[in-house]
Amino acid sequence: MDFTFLASTMVTLLKAVPTTLILFSLSIFFGGVLALVIVSMRVSGNPVLSGFAKGYIFVFRGSPLLIQMFLVFYGLGQFGVIRYSFLWPFLREPMVCAVLSLALCTAGYTAEIFRGGIRAVSPKEIEAARSIGMSGFLLVRRILAPIAFRHALPAYSTEIVLMMKSTALASLVTVWEVTGVAQRLISQTYRTMEVFLCAAIIYLVLNFIILQGMALLEYSLSRHRRAAPQPLKA
Repeated sequence: MDFTFLASTMVTLLKAVPTTLILFSLSIFFGGVLALVIVSMRVSGNPVLSGFAKGYIFVFRGSPLLIQMFLVFYGLGQFGVIRYSFLWPFLREPMVCAVLSLALCTAGYTAEIFRGGIRAVSPKEIEAARSIGMSGFLLVRRILAPIAFRHALPAYSTEIVLMMKSTALASLVTVWEVTGVAQRLISQTYRTMEVFLCAAIIYLVLNFIILQGMALLEYSLSRHRRAAPQPLKA
C-alpha cells in the first residue's frame, strides 16, 4: 500500500471537511427548527394542521432523499414564479439546495422522534405541574420539553449520525464536500480503494465525535436517574 499517496489523499480530503461540517450543521439546525414547527402542528389537536403535518412527514419519510435533492436542485428552476423571484439567486446555488433538501428531509424524521418523546412524558407529571399553576409556555419549557427531549435523545442521535452520512449525497449536486472531492480524486488517479478508505476514516472520526458528544449530553441530562453513592459501612 502506498502510504505517501494515502497521506496526500487524506490531506486533500481534510480540506473538504469544513464544507461537510457547514452542510451538516446548517441542515441539522434548520431541520430541527422546522421539526419543532411540524411536531407542534402534529400534536395541536387542530385537524387541518395535524393533517398537514402528517402529510409532510409521510412525503419526506416515504421518498428517497436523493430524489428529493434532485427535485430541489433541478426542479425548482422550472417554475417561473421561483426563477423570477428574489429567491432564485439563492436557490440556484448548489449548497443552498443541498441544505434545503437535507433540512426538509430530516425535519420529517425529527418531528416523529420528538413526537415520540412527547408521548413518553407521563400525564401525572403534567398534572402535577398544572396543580401548582404551570400552564402554556411555562409548562412546556420547564416540564414537557426537557423530559421529551431526554426521551427522544437516543433516537435523535441516530438521526444526526444518519444526516452526517447523508451529506455525501450533496456531491451529486456539485457540492464539493468530502465524498465529492474523493470522487474527483478517483477520476484523476483511478485509485478507488485508497481514496474511499481515507474518506471512510474521516466519516468514522466525525461520527465518533458526534456520538461521544450526544452521549455526554444524555449523561448530563440523566443525573437525577443515577443513584447517589452509598456511604461505606464501618
